[in-house]
Parts: sequence; C-alpha cells; structure tokens
Amino acid sequence: MKEMKFASRIAGVAAIAVALTTGLASPAVAAPAGHASVKVQAAAQTVTQAQWLTDVSTAIDPAFSYIGQRAAEAPGQKLAIVLDIDNTSIQTYFHPITEPAVPQTLQLADYAQSLGISVIFVSARPDIIQPITLLTLRDAGYRVDGLYTRDLWELTESDQTFKTNARIAIENQGYTIIANIGNNVSDLAGGHAERTFKLPDYNGLLS
Repeated sequence: MKEMKFASRIAGVAAIAVALTTGLASPAVAAPAGHASVKVQAAAQTVTQAQWLTDVSTAIDPAFSYIGQRAAEAPGQKLAIVLDIDNTSIQTYFHPITEPAVPQTLQLADYAQSLGISVIFVSARPDIIQPITLLTLRDAGYRVDGLYTRDLWELTESDQTFKTNARIAIENQGYTIIANIGNNVSDLAGGHAERTFKLPDYNGLLS
C-alpha cells in the first residue's frame, strides 16, 4: 500500500513538473498546477481518446513493415529508432497522472527490440526530472536503451534544435537511426533519421 501511494505521488509530481517545464498544454507558458486536468477536458471535447488511438494506428502501422525490412537488410548493424515521449510514447494528455503507454508505440518498440534494434527516447523534458521520466517509461512497459532530456543550457534552445542535436549525438555513438517517431513537427524536422512517422497532434492540441 505504501508503495502504491508513493508511486501515485511520484506520478503526480511528474505530471505537474512536465506541465510546468515543457508547456505540454498550449499555450507555451508555464501553467498553474490545476491547468492540466482542464486542458485534458478540452482535448476530450475536441477529439476522443478512441479516435486519437485509431489515428495513431493509421500513422504508425507503416513503421512496422519498414522496420522489419531494414532489420533484414542490415543484419549485425547498429540500428536504432528514436521516440518522442509525450503523446507519442506516453498518454500524457488523456491520462496525465497515470501516464500509461500509447499501446501502438509500445508494440512498435517491443517489435524493434525483438529484431535487435535499440529504442532511444528523445524528449524536451528537463533532465531535472529524468529519473521520474525513466521510471514512467519503465512502469509503462518500455525497455529503455537510451534517454535524452534537456540540461539547463539546452532549455534555452528550441525543441527542434535540441532534438536534432540529440539525434546527431546518437549517430556519433555509431547508430543508424532508421526511424524517428513523434507527434510534433519539431520532433521530426532537422534530418538525421532515414524515415519519420508523425502521429496526430490535431494542430498542436496534443503537442
């Protein structure tokens, strides 16, 4: 019971920290602690969770065949896929406290790893909450091969600049990034990935 209460408290802290530091709920200014749930209700009125997950499936399904093909073409090579976190890997908007996995993304990550492909997360979240972020991903079922979050200096950069530089750093470790998956243009722009797959954000509503 104590462990459940602690996990719940940690999840709550993580949700508040993410909302305050990354501007998940548009506009991009720091939101008050109670703003997250209000924004979730607004999102639910605009697009249902069921519709969102259906649209996610449509967007991510082609990645399965592509990743399978690339793994077959490059046996023994150091391949990776890069995943954004919020509303790409984790259901931050519709479940801001419990933050479960986006099931289709988790399935893709598991499939990639079954083929020997590394799964590396790149998020605009600040590294001050990286331990919480790592715990959230693992609790959601992900096996994390790498996690990039922003340090103090990187918080002054645009999301796109940070994420592009993170992919360059991943390549510098000898990886070929065969797929980059995110729900925001800033997750995907800047190159350094063979293919990109954009999940729905409904004009920034879920970014």
